[in-house]
Amino acid sequence: MVYYAGVDLGATNVRAAVAEDDGTTIGVSRNGTPRGPTGIDVTEGVLRTLREACGDAGIAPEEIAAAGIGSIGPFDLAEGAVIDPANLPDSIDRIPLTGPIEKLVDSDEVHLHNDTTAGVIGERFHASRNPDDMVYITISSGIGAGVCCDGEILDGWDGNAGEVGHCVVDPRGRLTCGCGHDGHWEAYCSGNGIPDFARLLANDDPTVSTELPLDGPDFTAKDVFAMAGEDELADYVIDQLAHWNAIGVTNVVQSFAPIVVSFGGAVALHNEELVVDPIRERVSNMLLNNVPEIRVTEHGDDVVLEGAIASALTEGTGDRQRMRS
Repeated sequence: MVYYAGVDLGATNVRAAVAEDDGTTIGVSRNGTPRGPTGIDVTEGVLRTLREACGDAGIAPEEIAAAGIGSIGPFDLAEGAVIDPANLPDSIDRIPLTGPIEKLVDSDEVHLHNDTTAGVIGERFHASRNPDDMVYITISSGIGAGVCCDGEILDGWDGNAGEVGHCVVDPRGRLTCGCGHDGHWEAYCSGNGIPDFARLLANDDPTVSTELPLDGPDFTAKDVFAMAGEDELADYVIDQLAHWNAIGVTNVVQSFAPIVVSFGGAVALHNEELVVDPIRERVSNMLLNNVPEIRVTEHGDDVVLEGAIASALTEGTGDRQRMRS
């Protein structure tokens, strides 16, 4: 029996799975993403999670023929490493991935992709119909896009294509992104950015009433969505999120002309009516291009992991047509 593995390295969780050659998952593991103090600590967390998935599958890591990785970026693709990730502590400057996993599974068939690129691979691999032009967008701790254009998955020469969360949507630059630059889409609309955006709007208009714990140490995006329809500021924040999200999605659609835009990530998945539905309503009035089908992924939190496994199955066997078709 030939086995394949997928790894999903996010800012919050590390997940790994082992699958048979038909894609059936037989072993899984999930752990919190280590917060450092160094990138090596994150690497060790990834390796531990993959070992646990192999143990759950009842196999040794050396029995893995190929592995795919869907990871937060940005990348040094030549070194197979994440460099200066925006949504992890500043002490984490480099996370080696490809080399350590190659050593663990004793195979050089280890394929690294941005997590959103893995997402679009997973969407196409499992779809009943696979359009040659589609985009997967995650709205989670960060924001990014995986793009398939004319049947080709766009990785970019350095693996960093699709970092649309770091496109400027607010030229006034009122909020600073986790990457250190101002005005980025991710700074306003990501799970990490929404609390700061709520504070900004509250300061801009102190007359807006609110019960949100803006100054509390545990204030999160979940608090904003939980108060929808009950709190004036929460409703204002959600309306403004729709504005910036519609701008960001419109830019993506104008750039790549997808037939389908599929959403994932915790913010989108857990708040479809408040996040995705307003995008549907607004984008159609902002486009020159044809309006794509806008939907939420059917694979939920598994979409990146499914894409990582699909990458191992297709690239690890040389059967890239399965990724395209």
